[in-house]
Amino acid sequence: MNDKYKLVLMSCCAPCSAGAIKQLADGAVPNVDDFIVLFYNPNIYPDTEYQKRLAEQIKYCEKLGVKYAIGDYNHDAWLAQVAGLESAPERGPRCSKCFAFRFAFAREFAIKNGYNAIASVFGVSRFKDQAQVDAAAEQSCGEIIYMPINWDEKLRQKINHESEFYRQKYCGCEFSMHN
Repeated sequence: MNDKYKLVLMSCCAPCSAGAIKQLADGAVPNVDDFIVLFYNPNIYPDTEYQKRLAEQIKYCEKLGVKYAIGDYNHDAWLAQVAGLESAPERGPRCSKCFAFRFAFAREFAIKNGYNAIASVFGVSRFKDQAQVDAAAEQSCGEIIYMPINWDEKLRQKINHESEFYRQKYCGCEFSMHN
C-alpha cells in the first residue's frame, strides 16, 4: 500500500476515538496523508445524550487541532432504517443496519469532500463487535476504501485515564439502553 490516503474517521464518542485521533494526528498511521473526524450518530438517544457526546468530541478535536465534521442529527431517519429490529440484541442485526447506514453517509461525505478512505472506531466499544463493524463497512463503502485499522488500545486507555471525558453507560440508541 504505497498510496497516500485522505481518511474519514467515523467516531461515536471521544472515549472511543481519542487514541485513534491521537495516532492520526501524530502521523502514526502509515499512508494516511490527511484526515477528518466525522461525527455522524443519528442513532444516539436521547438528544441530551447526543449533545453531551458531540460536545466532548468537539472539545477533544479542538484540543489536538484536528479537523472535524458533524453530520445532521436525524434520529427519525435512523429509526426508519432499523424498523422491525427494535428488540434485536446488541451485536445483532439492528447494529449491522445501524453501521451500514452510518457508513453509507460517510461514503457520500467522502466523495463530496475529496476523501478516498474511511476508518472507524465503532468496534472499539465493549458493546460492539469489530468483525460486524468491518462487514458493514465493506458492504457500504463502495468505491471508497475501507481501512480496518488496529488502533492502539493502550494509548486509548491512557488518554481516557488522564481525561475527564463524559462516559456513557450504553452504546447509544434507546434499544441499547437496557442491554
